[in-house]
Amino acid sequence: MVTERRAVAALRVFLVLLFGILVLFQTMSLPGQFAHMAKESPQDAYLRWPLTAITIFWVLCVQVVIVATWKLLTMVKKDKIFTQASLAWVDAIVWAIAAAWVVLLGVFLYVGFRADDPGAPLLLFLLLIGVAVFGLLIVVMRALLRQATTLRTDMEAVI
Repeated sequence: MVTERRAVAALRVFLVLLFGILVLFQTMSLPGQFAHMAKESPQDAYLRWPLTAITIFWVLCVQVVIVATWKLLTMVKKDKIFTQASLAWVDAIVWAIAAAWVVLLGVFLYVGFRADDPGAPLLLFLLLIGVAVFGLLIVVMRALLRQATTLRTDMEAVI
């Protein structure tokens, strides 16, 4: 069985790798991809900058989740996870997911009303539901963290 310390260390390694890859996407891949799209499909060139901005925003939302997760892992390591300060980092995760979901809803509606093939709207709908489920799961986990924080505070007061 993997110990908590090893799991936290492994998660931190993967968070750093993920963050680095996302920075590459933000700065090189996404702008380059949409520039290439505009060159290859001039009829869709007007979408270059909106798509670039939206996808970079989504990557930024994921980066916020990564940073907040890193901070929460630090609090776990220091046995400070059951404090009010940890709730602020969970709130950052919730707000990042909510912001990404709202933009995804806008993209879904835009594509849905313009699509002549149901494939893209269905895929976007699946993503919309998946992000909603993940966000709501984090909200429930936040409520559990709040309850555990209250219980720990009460127990420390008794002791």
